[in-house]
Amino acid sequence: MGKHIRIGVVGVGHLGEYHVQKYCAMKDVNLVGVVDTNTGRAAEIAQRYDTRVYESLEEILGQVDAVSLAVPTESHFFVAREILSRGVHLLIEKPITYDESDANRLIKIAGENELVLQVGHVERFNPAVMKMESLLTTPIFIESHRMNLFTVRGTDVDVVLDLMIHDLDIILHMVPSEVREVHAVGMSVVTQKTDIANVRIIFENGTVANLTASRVSNQPLRKIRIFQPDACISVNCYKKEVSVTRLDDSSTKEGFPQIVSSKMKYPDADPLFDQLTAFVHAVRTDTEPVVTGQDGCAALRIALAIIDQIKNGCRDFHRIC
Repeated sequence: MGKHIRIGVVGVGHLGEYHVQKYCAMKDVNLVGVVDTNTGRAAEIAQRYDTRVYESLEEILGQVDAVSLAVPTESHFFVAREILSRGVHLLIEKPITYDESDANRLIKIAGENELVLQVGHVERFNPAVMKMESLLTTPIFIESHRMNLFTVRGTDVDVVLDLMIHDLDIILHMVPSEVREVHAVGMSVVTQKTDIANVRIIFENGTVANLTASRVSNQPLRKIRIFQPDACISVNCYKKEVSVTRLDDSSTKEGFPQIVSSKMKYPDADPLFDQLTAFVHAVRTDTEPVVTGQDGCAALRIALAIIDQIKNGCRDFHRIC
């Protein structure tokens, strides 16, 4: 492959524009152009970032080595299938699809064509999350909270596929064990879909994870806490900070070891830029991406199990269970 990777962005809404912006800042990337069903939006983005608008997906696929796909989730499978079938490497935004069987079909097509298929679980590239993973020993209990203010963007899916799936991906990656049980509850508040959800996941090795997600919060919050025998690790994904609390056996008070804490901050990090850089690297070197199609499918599988349980339980804000 030549010096510059030729990349296109398909879908240039709120998130797709950020992809365009980051690729424009990469020295080893040639942003060939953009495509969107909203031709006016595509023209606006192309003019803003000095790139080309293509009339159709078919037209741009003949000009690129790789694509970032940021269309609504309902179109993921059909557009991604066309991209991979044309021999083009793909970064697909999360969730990978609505349906596990469709996700597996995309994985199969990518494998048959020896293509990179990376899923856009951007929190994996958050330096605080990466530092947390390096400190893990034997997690016993995991707690995550992901809260957002309400916006119309993202309401094409419920809160499990919109927000919670980030933490599902992180936790499934951290815990080296299969899921044994899932206990979920949720309800709608503003939309006709689930806006608040909570799930307790029990793994075969005994690790327990409790996840809460809301898109109707009065303030944003993105935190993960890991409790393990030697430490408590707390990550603020929003602020890109990680703190570690341990016992200091060398310092005692009234016969008890002292509790000491340390904090690391990464304020200047850009997880999306790092995610796209990792994708370009995987394409250039023909190596497995950091977040594989299989990773995206695993997170989707548990998300769908959570959604199924919620559908069979309480979902209405005014109902008393």
